[in-house]
Amino acid sequence: MSTLQNTAAVPLRAGLGWKLGLWSAQVLLSLFFGASGLCKLFVAPETLVHIGVNYATDVPHWLLYFIGAAETAGAIGIVLPALTRIEPFLTPLAALGFVALQVLAICFHLTRGEIAGLPLNFVLVALAAFVLWGRTKKAPVQGRW
Repeated sequence: MSTLQNTAAVPLRAGLGWKLGLWSAQVLLSLFFGASGLCKLFVAPETLVHIGVNYATDVPHWLLYFIGAAETAGAIGIVLPALTRIEPFLTPLAALGFVALQVLAICFHLTRGEIAGLPLNFVLVALAAFVLWGRTKKAPVQGRW
C-alpha cells in the first residue's frame, strides 16, 4: 500500500483556527439573534420601530412573535447542542434556519426599499453559511454517545 492511499483513508481534522473561527461565529450569531428575538417577543411593536425595527408595526403581531421565537430558538440551537455535544446535528440546522431567515429578510427589505440595512443582513447570512458549512464539512461536532 502506498503512502498516498494511507493518508487518503484518514479523515482530516480541523485546526484550532477553524474551531475558534466557528465558535466565534456561533457566539456572535447567538448574541445577535438572541437579543433581536427577545426584543421581538417582549418589547412593544411601537417601541421596536423607534429602535430600528421599522417593519414592527407593519406586519401582523403573530408574525413578529413568530420571528422572535424563531430567532430565540436559533440563538440557543446555534451554541448549546455543540457545546454540550448532545444532539450536535441541531447546530448546523440552526445555522440553516438563520440562512433561510436572512434570505427572506433580504427579499423583504428589498421589496420595501430598505437598502440601508442590507449590509448587516449579508454579514449575518455569510456568518450563518460559514457555521453551516463548518459544522457539516470542516469541523463537525461529535456527539457524546
